Amino acid sequence: MWRLPLILTVIILLLAGCTLPGIAPPAPSPAPPAGPPPPPINPSWTPPVISNNQSIALPNIADVVEKVKPSVVAITTEVVTLDFFNRPFTEEGAGSGWIIDEDGIIVTNNHVVEGARNITVTLDNGATLAVGPDSVFTDVFSDLAVLRVNASGLPALKTGDSSRMRIGDWVIAVGNALGQGIRATEGIVSRKGVSIPVSRAQTLFDLVETTAAINPGNSGGPLVNLAGEVIGITSAKIATIGVEGMGYAIGTETAIPILEALIKNGFVTRPWLGVVLRSVDEFVRLRFNLTLDKGVFITEVSPGSPADRAGLRAGDVITAIDGREMATADDLIRFIRNAGIGQTIKIAYWRDSTQNTSEATLAESPPP
Repeated sequence: MWRLPLILTVIILLLAGCTLPGIAPPAPSPAPPAGPPPPPINPSWTPPVISNNQSIALPNIADVVEKVKPSVVAITTEVVTLDFFNRPFTEEGAGSGWIIDEDGIIVTNNHVVEGARNITVTLDNGATLAVGPDSVFTDVFSDLAVLRVNASGLPALKTGDSSRMRIGDWVIAVGNALGQGIRATEGIVSRKGVSIPVSRAQTLFDLVETTAAINPGNSGGPLVNLAGEVIGITSAKIATIGVEGMGYAIGTETAIPILEALIKNGFVTRPWLGVVLRSVDEFVRLRFNLTLDKGVFITEVSPGSPADRAGLRAGDVITAIDGREMATADDLIRFIRNAGIGQTIKIAYWRDSTQNTSEATLAESPPP
């Protein structure tokens, strides 16, 4: 039985080295004619010398954290909300803050304390302080808030200039991550001047992007440089599958004037046009039968506002101000914020199929 496979194997091996009678092997493809070799890039080039300098000192993160941590606080809130059956229940929240003044003035985010019935601040030494309802001052547009606690001699942090930070500079985020106590994460400045929408009606501008890990509970805590100076207030992160290392802080260049207004006046005054806006997108275009594919759609005009006095109405689409194109609501909001109270602006807008122009004098925003 074993001989037949052996004989077949021998025949196959013999045939593999032979040419069958009457069958010519295929002719090999002719080699392409050889051309001239390509000219060299640089005949005199020499490779760079490999450096053995591996002794560059890394920043001492522990020293910075030791300096900053006593000035960072944990914030606990209680908010009354409704469950699935429309029954009220109390929901607890956690956030962070930092001491900007030794006489009990604490900075945090508006969204940390917004709608809270009870607010408690826990200092680094474990002391717990209640925040009265008349000691909370907020600014929704910038997502900043200031709290006042009954204490003095607190360790205040120094503030740095976020505009001087460079992409690649080391930063440290310190805060009450996950509501489990103050902790620190390190990273670098990865981008500057970032704008991100945090809701349909709100966009945060001129943010500092960092690779330092940001988690729920970090909001309101400081982002500091290696000198231990606050260069940003941690505010948001992008939490999407596959996205890592994209946390955002409100730079001090933007935050300090707002915090000053909250501390001195209790609220922030801005140039005010008196409109509620929405960018023209496909939904808006189809819903309101617009012929424009970009611009700023007015959904509401406040009675007696500069927009009202200028003759603007809900349904109008603003396309330009002072000759500058307004393609989105963010364009118009940034323009107004950078304008001056009392400044007169020229508005180009469409109403139905007619283009119009009008002038409005920006007023001071009313108190909240």
